[in-house]
Amino acid sequence: MPLLPPANQELLRPQAQAEIVEGVPAPSRLYWYCQLAGWLLYGVFNLVVFAAFGTVSADSFKITAAIVVTLFLISHGLRYFLRARSWQHLSPIALLLRLLPTNLALAVFSQIIIWLVIHWLIRPAATGQPYGWQQFLGYSFNVNFVLWLWAGFYFGWHYLRRSQQAEVNTWKLAAAVREAEMRTLKAQINPHFMFNGLNNIRALVMEDPARTRDMITHLSDLLRYSIQLNSAEQVPLRRELEIVEHYLQLEALQLEERLRYTLDVDPAALEVSIPPMTLQLLVENAIKHGLAPRPAGGFIHLTAQLNDSSTLHITVRNTGRYAPGPNHQGVGVRNARERLQLLFGAAAHLHLANDAHAPDTVVAHLQLPARQLLPVTTAALAGHATS
Repeated sequence: MPLLPPANQELLRPQAQAEIVEGVPAPSRLYWYCQLAGWLLYGVFNLVVFAAFGTVSADSFKITAAIVVTLFLISHGLRYFLRARSWQHLSPIALLLRLLPTNLALAVFSQIIIWLVIHWLIRPAATGQPYGWQQFLGYSFNVNFVLWLWAGFYFGWHYLRRSQQAEVNTWKLAAAVREAEMRTLKAQINPHFMFNGLNNIRALVMEDPARTRDMITHLSDLLRYSIQLNSAEQVPLRRELEIVEHYLQLEALQLEERLRYTLDVDPAALEVSIPPMTLQLLVENAIKHGLAPRPAGGFIHLTAQLNDSSTLHITVRNTGRYAPGPNHQGVGVRNARERLQLLFGAAAHLHLANDAHAPDTVVAHLQLPARQLLPVTTAALAGHATS
């Protein structure tokens, strides 16, 4: 029976009767294939019935052709009728209530047309079996059943395509929400970093103008990296380490001997991609909450290792004490965790805690699945950094 995968499921506005045909989308090629195949099979079925009763003749072929052509045209007209009134958007119950009288009326109408064609055009030889009301009602019931099959295939295919399109739209909406969340989270992290740098510069403006100029130079480099890398969801670890080193040099101008740091990075992990500004946030928190409040300062030890299961482990150890307030872990850390969740799901996590084996030491552990950026992407990022 005929099927139609509508290319567009748009609702049709109310139109005058003369505009109905013009307002209905044209049938697809698949619709015509199914129409032809379905009604040809129905014609073959009628010939088989004629053969079963031993009445196959030239008139049988003519009568079958009249039946098939009539029902083909009626079903095609029904398609326009349904689409013009947007019945494809009705609920199943409302659709059934409308199809009941429609199919019944079309079945009766089709028998009138077929009877007129047979008796006025084909004029078959008398068979001795008069065509009375019983035959008329029987054939009408037959056509009504066939039209219900046609409608079942037509609307079944339509509802299937609509459900598939709804699923696609759901995925597209989820992707759009994810992208918006990513941009929002990154926009919250970058200003947080910038304002801390400006506060450091403000503290030294009156005390040491020379150092202030140096800090402005370092800060401009950091901001340039931050702005350029903001267009990428992930960057190579080596690029993030450059940002961290710039930041540590900037802080060292203020903290001097109070800041001691080491970087121990596995060369195999340098091309693994991570979210930009993630390491910088961890180092910034280590200085702001761990080292800066202490007169003696402290240390920061950053390690990055790629294990055999292709998982990147980054650890930042620093002097300090991790004591977050109730239901408060900091906007930066919370946003970083949300960003990791959006990008990697359950495969990534960020954990902050006090070191159980070393006093006054905080450990931030970042775990990510190892993904290497494509060479083109890496090269493009390098080009941005040097522009």
